[in-house]
Amino acid sequence: MRWLVGWSSAAAGTDRIGSAGATGYDGETVQPVGSQLLWGDPDPLWAVGDWRPDEVRVVQADAGTRIAVLGTCGASDEQLRVGLFAARGGALRHLTAWPGSYTAVVQVGRRVTVCGDLAGARPVFHTPWAGGTAYATAALPLADLVEANLDFGHLAALLAAPDVPAALHDSTPYDGVRRIPPGHALILRAGAREVAGYEPVASLAVAAPPADPDSAVDAVRDALVEAVRARLSAPRHVPDIDPGPVPGMGPTERRAARGMPVPGVGADLSGGPASGTLALLAAGLPGNPGTLLGHGAGAGERLLAVTFNDLAVGGREAELERAGTLAANPRLRHVVVTGGEDVLPYADLDGPLTDEPGPSLITAARHRARLASGSADHFTGYGARQVLDAHPARLADLLMDRKRRHLVRPVAALARADGSVMVPARVYGAARRLARTPYRAGLEGLAERLLHRRFDEPPGAVGASLAALTWAGPGPAARWLTGEALAEVSVRLQGSTTRSAIGPGQRPGDHRARAALARHAADLRVLEQAAEIRSQRLHAPFLDNQVVRACRALPEALRVQPGARAAILRTVLEGAGVGGLPPGWGAPSHAPAAVAARAGLRVAVDDLVDLFATPLLAQAGLVEARVVRKALRAAAQGEPLPLDGLADLVSLETWLRRLLARRGTCWTGTPARARAVPAGIAPRRSALASGG
Repeated sequence: MRWLVGWSSAAAGTDRIGSAGATGYDGETVQPVGSQLLWGDPDPLWAVGDWRPDEVRVVQADAGTRIAVLGTCGASDEQLRVGLFAARGGALRHLTAWPGSYTAVVQVGRRVTVCGDLAGARPVFHTPWAGGTAYATAALPLADLVEANLDFGHLAALLAAPDVPAALHDSTPYDGVRRIPPGHALILRAGAREVAGYEPVASLAVAAPPADPDSAVDAVRDALVEAVRARLSAPRHVPDIDPGPVPGMGPTERRAARGMPVPGVGADLSGGPASGTLALLAAGLPGNPGTLLGHGAGAGERLLAVTFNDLAVGGREAELERAGTLAANPRLRHVVVTGGEDVLPYADLDGPLTDEPGPSLITAARHRARLASGSADHFTGYGARQVLDAHPARLADLLMDRKRRHLVRPVAALARADGSVMVPARVYGAARRLARTPYRAGLEGLAERLLHRRFDEPPGAVGASLAALTWAGPGPAARWLTGEALAEVSVRLQGSTTRSAIGPGQRPGDHRARAALARHAADLRVLEQAAEIRSQRLHAPFLDNQVVRACRALPEALRVQPGARAAILRTVLEGAGVGGLPPGWGAPSHAPAAVAARAGLRVAVDDLVDLFATPLLAQAGLVEARVVRKALRAAAQGEPLPLDGLADLVSLETWLRRLLARRGTCWTGTPARARAVPAGIAPRRSALASGG
């Protein structure tokens, strides 16, 4: 795990903060564990963790003006200097427009600016401390610093309404630690904090100018190519030296068994359009795309492509066949990783503590098995669905822009899937109601649904689309929460409608799409930490700022069409000179994931029931243990319960147990009590803490 941390003091001469650390409450000197000081007082900044040398860059214009960029950034030092001068004048967007995935921190005198990203994969957190403000790119270090307790209101909202930004607002699982929203920057002036957006906000009154589809797709291609090139042009890394042979194992198997990635660059190749696009782009760009010379067979010539074959669950034969066809490319070296029941979801819930909870905790072992055979720098297609696909609520956006004719094809596709002639009227009516519903009314409607426990939704693809044609909807785990927890979330939603400057500032479909992207990016961050392989970096170019911007510029009329994502990525590859894609490339396949989840639940049901014998979630007043145990048994027997909701419950319970079982802290020079949640979870029978 890698993060940066710093703080801004209220006065330059404070006796509690300095370049060597800070003075804690008992007079001890506080410093982050395993840190590298980037600059000193009065507003110090540290990089913490196993950062590579090329991932940390500091460019200084003078003694009081400097910029630190941490992560993969395609900008040259001269471009960083130009961005620094622009930020000195107040222009922040320049700091977020370089290829790659990174966090930029600018110091101009006593003003410190920390930029988050557009997707939310590289968030920024802050908390009041020592008369000023401490900030970090991880929440747990700040929670340790201030000895924060759990924010039960946030945990309730995470289960009841995970896709509703108004319910979560800027809270985190730790009371008092706040997060800045995606597309915003944290600005500190002598300890005082301000959160400012750096992206233009779409108007609700005036429709956006029509975008040319061809030029928009070309922009997506250029952004993706630059994102991939930024990774390929970075220095190549070789993991720790292999300590020696093992009888019966080749170099690849030996590295995987020891948890060591292959040197160089590789990519996922699942057979889907997103991973295939990145693998083919990375293999097709000039230069040596793959491993380093002298390290393994075909070194320096071919990109390592990794395909996961689930032997316990079928249904992906067509995708695997397409992956094999793509891997016939002479610039790819194909590795197939097999997994049985031992890597099904829920099979292995032991793992490292992550910064925050997320549904991917139940599948971390599954991903770790695949990534152990990957490269030191590994491309993944995460985020493509969220940035390219159309959320169903975008149908209301088309109605608001008087583009009714573009609804014909998506509605017809839903009618064919459902087989009912009433589908077009139902979908059009729901989209029309959403287009005429104010944002505040949508939140109030969700608050009322939670308060009265109304969670029934129509089944099937049409039912899911109709349920998504709202400003906000309940999460799949909401049905198993206690009435007290649901009432708390309802109060948070009602309170959010009265906050100043609250509201999406955009159309309902755009708002829902951004919220879904933020949740997916947050869960990917959890997955990176839970399935981390030593010396490996996961790269998700679809979540880069410039790629997200290019995808947001795609016309809605284009993205709502059936098969739009595959068509866009096919055009991207053709524009980059890559052709010869196999038949059926881009065909959707959601069923295997649900089948794997149910199979894993069936295999692990006894362990999960034991997990909820005396759950911490029940101590916190969020669920009743008996109700969750009953739901687990019923789902394992095949009852049509929302599996995503059970995954949310299990992952949050698992995360809480890991958090309370940890020892130590993220800081040196602190007494043993100086860590998050020092008193554990006390049984709660009264109203939940607000946290809001």
